[in-house]
Parts: sequence; C-alpha cells; structure tokens
Amino acid sequence: GGCCNEPIQPSTVLVMVLLSSLSTILLLPPLLFFSATSDGFLTNNNYNKRMTTTMSRPPRRLTIDKRLAAEGEALPVPPGMDGVHVGVPFDSTALYEMEQLNVSNVYVMANKSSKPMVEHFVKTLKEMGFLAAPINCDVSMGGAEDGLLKACNEAAEVKADCVLTIGGGAVQDAGKLVRLWLSAAAQVDGEKATVKGIQAAQNRDPMPPLPPQICCPNSFAMAELTHVAGLVTKDNVKSGAAHPSMMPTVVIFDTDLSRGLPDWVKFGTALRGVEHAIGAICHPKATSDIRTRALQGLVLVNKGLKGMVENQDSEAAQVNCYLGGWMAIRALNTGCYPSIAHLIQNHYSARFNVHQGSCSGILSARILEYHRQKSLLYQITIARALDTGNDGDQPLPHAATFVSDLVATLPGVAKDHADANVDEEMLREFAEYMYNQHGEKLNRLSPKPFCSAEDFLEMLTRPIATL
Repeated sequence: GGCCNEPIQPSTVLVMVLLSSLSTILLLPPLLFFSATSDGFLTNNNYNKRMTTTMSRPPRRLTIDKRLAAEGEALPVPPGMDGVHVGVPFDSTALYEMEQLNVSNVYVMANKSSKPMVEHFVKTLKEMGFLAAPINCDVSMGGAEDGLLKACNEAAEVKADCVLTIGGGAVQDAGKLVRLWLSAAAQVDGEKATVKGIQAAQNRDPMPPLPPQICCPNSFAMAELTHVAGLVTKDNVKSGAAHPSMMPTVVIFDTDLSRGLPDWVKFGTALRGVEHAIGAICHPKATSDIRTRALQGLVLVNKGLKGMVENQDSEAAQVNCYLGGWMAIRALNTGCYPSIAHLIQNHYSARFNVHQGSCSGILSARILEYHRQKSLLYQITIARALDTGNDGDQPLPHAATFVSDLVATLPGVAKDHADANVDEEMLREFAEYMYNQHGEKLNRLSPKPFCSAEDFLEMLTRPIATL
C-alpha cells in the first residue's frame, strides 16, 4: 500500500435540474448546468483535467441522485479522477463515459457473481465493436497472482485502450494493475506480465499516461476510490503497487449490481467502511479535518448498515453505505493509509484466505480495545457516532462494544476466529510473524505499542464477550 497525501478541499456545489432519465441527461449540453439550491442531482466541479495518449478530456462532474442521499453535502471528486456517479444506471452511464473518453477497445473484467448481470451490456459492447476480448472473470478474492497476470497478458495482447471493471475490490484493484501493465507492455512488446514487472512499472519517472479505467463497483470495498492496488502472491503474501496515476478515471455506483450478492460480500464490504473511518479517526497522523470527515462517513455507514439489515436491497441504505464509505476512505487516504487495522487485517486475510469484511468482523473491536486507553478521546467520538439508541441517561459504552454489537447483527460476516477456521496455534504463529516482520511498522501505526509477540497474541485472542 501507499499514502496519498491529499488535502481535503471544500467543493463547489452545482445542482442540475432533476431530469426524467439519464438518457435525457446525456443529450444535454454542458451549458444547462447552473448554480441553484433545489433538489435534483448534486454535481461537483472539483474536477481534474487529465491527459491521455489521444486527447485532453473535458471537465467532468460528480452526480448523486439527491433523492437517495442522506445528506446534501457535496463530496469532492478525488484528485486524479474525472467523475463519480452514484445511484445511476451503470450501462448507459458507462457508454456515455466511453464516448467522452474517446475509447473503442474496452477490456472488461468482472466478478463471477456479477457476470450474469452484465452479460447483456457486454453483448452490446460487442455489437458496437467496442469489446476488446471476452469478459475476464479470473480475478479471485484478494487479487491472486495467477488470475491477475492472465488478465494483464490478455489486455496487452489485444492492446486495450480502456479497462472496465465490474465487481468488488479485488477486481477494481486488478484493473489498476492491468492499466499499469498495459502502459509498460507498450514499451516492451511481447513480454509476459510478472508481479515484479508490474511493481517495477509503478516506479517509472516520468510515469507515462495509463489507459483510462471505468469502475462499476457492486459492493462497498472502496478500492475504486484510491490509487493503491493490492494483490496476493503465490506464497499468500499481501503485496501490490501504488501511484497517483493509478487512480481510476470514472466510478459508477449502480445499486442494481449488488442485487443477489452473498451476505458476506454485501455486509462485509460495507463493514469495511466502518473500519476505514475508525482507522482514520485513531491514526497518529490524523488531523481534525480528517477526523471530522471520517466521523461523518461513520454515521452514514452505520445508518446504511442498519438499513440493509432491515432490507438488503434498500436503495437508500446502500447509497448511505457508499457515500459514507467514500467519506471514510478519502479521509483515510489523506495521509493515514494504512491504519493499524488495515495492516493487520491485510496480512490476516492473505495468510488465512479470509475476506477482509470478515477480518474486520473478527479483529476490528479487538484492535480498538487494545489501544483504548491511548486513544480514549477519539474513541468517545466513535462511540457517539455509533450510538443511535442511547437517550443520554445511560453511560456511553466503549467504541469496541458498539462495533462488536454491530458486527453481531450482520449476516454472513465472521464474528470470531473459529468462524474462519483459524485456531489458537495458527494465531500464535501469526502473532510471531507479525511482530518479528512488521513490529516496527505496527508500533508506528498503533496508539499503543506492542512490546512483544505475546502482546499481539493477547490482542488477537481477547474474548469478544469482554469488550
């Protein structure tokens, strides 16, 4: 992973008249956007002009269907990105973006679970002559090396000029790495992709332009809103690459893509939004601005998760999770990545093949409780943000209690090590590995240092009931 030291800047809010359909929007010239305060689509002109190998693209915007948003606050389009669209149809919006990007040879990557929902759109791309190759569904959880390298080689062979990624965090991250390899492969024609080759490509200076990436997430991992990409090597070691140029070009969040997802994906990735927020709030390098934005995100994700527990397909609840997760990940990536929990859970996930949502379910409250005395003031703000039922007459429970109680309500998310088939001996070996290999970094990130592998093991094995 890497850090993205970007200031959080206030955004200029423009509001577009609510139109009957996206197809109408696509036909209107930019001059129809104007300053206003009425309901409709929130738009944001905090854009970044980016150069591609073929053209200078026009200014872009943020669109959020305000009818679905819990708050009217605009969010800044992340630096290096052209646009973010939330609560709109992915297919028509993606076609519009392809036209804006002036691309015509699109390499499509998707989760296997997303494939049935996008096959009609892939067929449309093929009929239009835009499909570079058959849809790739080989990227597995965590971005395993074999599937990633296959995708890199396929995209390079057909000389794709755009990458469209549909699915969760592993696919979104893989798309960034495919783009990185595409730019490198153009200079070393015929060479096959390797992890070392991809990682070497991130260090080029100057960095050549990367092909654009259109991300259509089906969940809430938020990988599409960062310039960091993870992968898991054949040795089950978490690795990856990072560069500002790896920031995806456009994000389109369509709640229809999440329909039918397994509980462990939908609720697990949304829980990551909670993890991102508390990681930013408790980070030693966090500023008051970062903590404020993370707390705002935490409130929204908490509201969204509770709404999804009641109705998994609630559009409003999913948008709350997405907008809150967006606030949280941008706060975390403003000089606070990785957090202590990120570092631990990334390695736990890679070592034991556990989805990161379940890693948060198992470890998040334990990590909070470990450093509670050293981060008490910040944990009080976390507890207040998560407290939706206390009338003020009762003492405020600890932040770790709120987190563990929330996790207990989430279907499909592991609550303890046994749920992930991780036993005590495996945990002891993991504690020794983490302390011996990453102890210095752990202690830079943790408000309370680990003095030994036994300290780390004690944190890992603390009974949830005692939090």
